Amino acid sequence: MTLHELIDNESERRKRFPVVCDRVYLAHAGVSPLPRAAVVAMQDFLASASADSQDNPHTEPLEREGREVGAALIGCDPDEVALLGPTTLGLNLVALGLPWQPGDEVVFYADDYPANVYPWQGLADRGVTLRRLRPDLPGRITPSLVEAALSERTRLVALASCHFLSGRRIDIDAIGAMLRKRGVLFCVDGIQTVGAFPTSVANVDFLSADSHKWMLGPAGAGIFYVRRELHNVLRPALLGSWNVYSPQFVAQEQVAYYAGARRYECGMLNLPGIAGMIGAGRMLLALGVDAIADRIRELRALLVDLAAERGYELYGGPNDDPAAQSGIVTLRQPARDLSVVARRLADAGVAASLRHNRKGEPLLRFSPHFYNTFSEIEVAANLLG
Repeated sequence: MTLHELIDNESERRKRFPVVCDRVYLAHAGVSPLPRAAVVAMQDFLASASADSQDNPHTEPLEREGREVGAALIGCDPDEVALLGPTTLGLNLVALGLPWQPGDEVVFYADDYPANVYPWQGLADRGVTLRRLRPDLPGRITPSLVEAALSERTRLVALASCHFLSGRRIDIDAIGAMLRKRGVLFCVDGIQTVGAFPTSVANVDFLSADSHKWMLGPAGAGIFYVRRELHNVLRPALLGSWNVYSPQFVAQEQVAYYAGARRYECGMLNLPGIAGMIGAGRMLLALGVDAIADRIRELRALLVDLAAERGYELYGGPNDDPAAQSGIVTLRQPARDLSVVARRLADAGVAASLRHNRKGEPLLRFSPHFYNTFSEIEVAANLLG
């Protein structure tokens, strides 16, 4: 079944996405509801775990498939993927595991989501100089803006693939290619695009993304990518029986890491969550991420137009560049009490997110996924007042 065949078959859509039976769910940039594919995969794992140990003969194939699905979503090899969530865990592993020297510089965006800010700010205690990007519009981070912030001491640039409020996507490939020529490492928080838009790590050194947003997977299960050439550069900051070679569970005097990105997995994995992530990931890959992205853009365009008719503006200004668009549509309307609008939406069964920027301005964020319908977008728009 293709994406459009699924959307056009309401009974099938309800079967695969039970949330649509009772709600209009437009808040995938926060925490998504689980599709049936994820639930069934988790139930299958739990059934096997109730008949045997959780660490049973099915566990190794599960981990292998988890790496394969994660790798397919971001375009890398499976042995470059660690099965770790939440997103901030992977970002902290980068911050804590690189061999920083006093005077090294890290470039980041201080108005990004806190999970991609605090790990870098914490490096100040280790003598690292912090360079904060200051785009002219929220989330509009261009290759030229990044390049202007670099110096001979820049060691790492840490950016989100998409800003969590303005919804602007960055040009990962262009920024990453420029940084690689300069010998600067590139770390990406990919949680707002992986699963919804093509997100390639061809020019990326590190990427972290939990599955509970656009990947439609469970919270606390995710992927952490480390480019193979950096496995011996990024020191595992957390050590345990899973990532350090311990024959017969006997601790050794010398620390020797297992091969591949497994070296960043220090202990027992979130196996039920990984099973759910695989189930959802299989579905996304079968439908095609390119087709999913096109569908999300169509829903976004309708929502933006209908909101404009009702006097709402896009937070961060107009965004007519398809390459910079995402599934996030954040609206501002100073003449309205958006907390009242948010309550009206919630009372009508429409899931959206009331957010605030650094200035305290209230904002209304919508984030539809591919399985939403045009009629659902119209329902939400009609409640804007």
